[in-house]
Amino acid sequence: MPQDSWNPAQYERFAAERRQPFDDLVALIERGPDLRVVDLGCGTGELTASLHATLGARQTLGLERSANMLARSAAHGRPGLRFEAGDIAAFAPRTAWDVVFSNAALQWLPDHPALLARLRDALAPGGQLAVQVPANFDHPTHVLAAEVAAEEPFASALGAPPRPLGVLRPEVYAELLDDLGFARQSVRLQVYGHHLDSRDDVLEWVRGTMLTAYESALSPDLFAAFRERYRARLLPVLRDTRPYFYPFKRILMWARLGEG
Repeated sequence: MPQDSWNPAQYERFAAERRQPFDDLVALIERGPDLRVVDLGCGTGELTASLHATLGARQTLGLERSANMLARSAAHGRPGLRFEAGDIAAFAPRTAWDVVFSNAALQWLPDHPALLARLRDALAPGGQLAVQVPANFDHPTHVLAAEVAAEEPFASALGAPPRPLGVLRPEVYAELLDDLGFARQSVRLQVYGHHLDSRDDVLEWVRGTMLTAYESALSPDLFAAFRERYRARLLPVLRDTRPYFYPFKRILMWARLGEG
């Protein structure tokens, strides 16, 4: 089984920068009384607690696969808000939810048409789907990681990309949501600009997210070598400015079913 390479402290180094897309996604959700909410890929639970409070939800469940991240969530539990270990790929609830929410997690899963259909089936009549996924896969941070992974000795050790990316174009998501029977929807591509101290901080950013897939698939020594090779390839193509402006594209989508 791959190791759990998620490091909460590393991920939260840029907590403020990662917060804005979450807030923008929550703002799309229509308020209602006694909402039942599930947060898929809830991380450390801090944002899930904010989601629960902002919506005034009656019940919120945070699901997280990483034991390292989930261990932090206990501090945020309260009446009506709980956390469980769970894999989004196996999410098949017995009861319907009013809001299925996922912030920066679904990009790790393949076959988004089938995934969205499954999430639609988890909604009650009139239920809402709110999802945010990164769309920065054409940036050098991601392109060069894949190129380094194709080099030896990493290619033989990996065998295949550690996590196939299933993110689609915004217009494809809009078509899918319509095909799935959502009565209303909003899909947008947004560029978030982050001012980091220097281009070196870009390495720290991806180390807390995208590089975790490579870290979990490689031995510690091989991952250290991978990271050094990646650094040598990446830094020369980034502007050497202070602060460094890091543009990051994300897709935010919201959709609501009819009442029946």
